[in-house]
Amino acid sequence: IVLQPRRAAARAVARRIAAERGWSAGQEVGWQVRFERRFGPGTRLLVATEGVLTARVQSDPLLSGFATVVIDEFHERSVHADLALAFAREAARARDDLRIVVMSATLDPGPVAAYLGGCPVIEVPGRPYAVEVEHLPGSEVADGVRAALARTTGGVLAFLPGAGEIERAREALADVASSGTAVVPLHGSLSADAQDAALAPVEGRRVILATNLAETSVTVEGVTAVVDTGLHKVMRFEADRGVDRLETERAPHDSVEQRTGRAGRTGPGVAFRLFDPRDERPAAREPELARIDLAPVALDILAWGGDPRSFPWFEPPPDDRVEAALALLEALGATDGGAITDRGRALRRLPLHPRLARLVEAAGGTDR
Repeated sequence: IVLQPRRAAARAVARRIAAERGWSAGQEVGWQVRFERRFGPGTRLLVATEGVLTARVQSDPLLSGFATVVIDEFHERSVHADLALAFAREAARARDDLRIVVMSATLDPGPVAAYLGGCPVIEVPGRPYAVEVEHLPGSEVADGVRAALARTTGGVLAFLPGAGEIERAREALADVASSGTAVVPLHGSLSADAQDAALAPVEGRRVILATNLAETSVTVEGVTAVVDTGLHKVMRFEADRGVDRLETERAPHDSVEQRTGRAGRTGPGVAFRLFDPRDERPAAREPELARIDLAPVALDILAWGGDPRSFPWFEPPPDDRVEAALALLEALGATDGGAITDRGRALRRLPLHPRLARLVEAAGGTDR
């Protein structure tokens, strides 16, 4: 099983592997993401989003259906990637035939290798092409896109923080679209077909307005220019309200560098950064565990049979956040004396935060 952080990437990776190996998508190589699965009894390689393994480990703690677990793009540090790594390590301790591979283009491999018992580190050299970087601080996305179209002959990939910003940029580029260059959005709330269409090879030039969904894992054919706002949206726990909320923040350096690299995958390119190079920004992504509500995570661990207070994380979350999550689960009736209840197991089956799942249950909703 190969874990990817995003649905579009999982489908694209599976199709790419199938094409390179002469396999059939859905047969030898398949994929599974939330609400969508395409694999069969003959599948040798399953590409899935990270939460799929979290769900599977509940009924198969030893991951007996797999010989190898590959966690790709681990530097993104999603909560389900951290969960997958910990669950896989525990399964490997009980099995002597389970392999774990953690992959990243930017992460320091030392701490991960130590966490996995001093495992080998393998460096695979890439073949990036040169990308010229220009800064256009204060420029609008539409202006950056026009500059990119004038400088290159290929496609343009623009990075924006969210769907609202993408739609506004799309409206501002109506003149580009009317001239024959396709302008397409790419973000997580689009349908699977729309996401796949944005990534598929096309004839002619196009502009893809994307969130960080397009940052890693996938090569968008024909792109020779990147336009980067230097922004992204992340979930952060708001203690006063007791919920997570999306915040627009400066993207970290490693994210900016990966965005720039999208212009140099198939040939030389150019990247227009719409921010001042002197802007302060973090060096790397902050683990999701350090900034979100941990109630869903704690419920997953309890359902697996573990203790959220002593769970063997790669990098543990703050103790006070764990205690707050456990207190909420107790208040919701999902746990009793620290043990998961039947209600807690029922709430887990709903693809919602436990707080919202409890509302659905109270309103007479079902688990279907």
